[in-house]
Amino acid sequence: MRPYPFPGGTAVVTGAAGGIGAALARGLAARGSHLALLDRDADGLARLAEDLRRRRPELWVRAYVVDLADAGATAEALAAVLADHGRVTLVVSNAGVAMGGRFADLSLEEFWWVVEVNLRATVQVVGTLLPRLRAEHGSHLVTVSSVFGLVAPPGQSAYATSKFAVRGLTEALRVELRPDGVGVTCVMPGGVRTRIAQDARTAASVPADEAAAGRAAFERMLRMDPADVAERVLRAVERRRPRLLVGATAVLPALLERAVPGSAVAVLVAAERSGRLVGRLRRRRAPSAS
Repeated sequence: MRPYPFPGGTAVVTGAAGGIGAALARGLAARGSHLALLDRDADGLARLAEDLRRRRPELWVRAYVVDLADAGATAEALAAVLADHGRVTLVVSNAGVAMGGRFADLSLEEFWWVVEVNLRATVQVVGTLLPRLRAEHGSHLVTVSSVFGLVAPPGQSAYATSKFAVRGLTEALRVELRPDGVGVTCVMPGGVRTRIAQDARTAASVPADEAAAGRAAFERMLRMDPADVAERVLRAVERRRPRLLVGATAVLPALLERAVPGSAVAVLVAAERSGRLVGRLRRRRAPSAS
């Protein structure tokens, strides 16, 4: 396929108020794309949309406040997107949530909440907007999976389930949409410095100290700058790359899993335990307050 043309296109981005989503919106605006931005964070979304309109007044930038965990509200927001924008040339399904806890610790409601946002909403967004993408030869679809869509460490059963499924959906869509001239990219980032760790929920049955330790371990993985990740994603879209692994924390587990199936999880578990041990040693060595 020819390189994706950003100028004059219309991009729909979910999870746009912060992190990778906000960085993608800024990068797309800089490339001359009109924008439909979706997020549940009304204040963050409004600030972003206003800033983009001020910087690029020639672009059509619309914001849609929606909780993607609510299928009905999602349907209404997508109907508004279709009514407001005559054409859609790029869809980026980026929104996601995390839930810490082993499978036995999670209630069904907690497990399905993650699946609702990460998988069902992705299916709903893609399914609703797909006719517009297919009507635009040379359009493009991006889904954001995760390194945990390649390997599934303990304590991330719900998140890994949803992200493995997103990757599977994307692999099928890539082949199905090729005859229509629609490019498809699956993005699998490692640790990106977003609010996902702070905003992540933990199973209610997990003790508070264990939950805090899990969030801290998760946050230690989040090192990459969202702006850098967004630029890599947009370059992958332009070049029609089918798959994008972002960062050593994604590339190394992927290589390990390919070379020795099952080894990547063992490495991740060892790294987490090592990080917790280092943290304990530092706390023990810290001078006590006088």
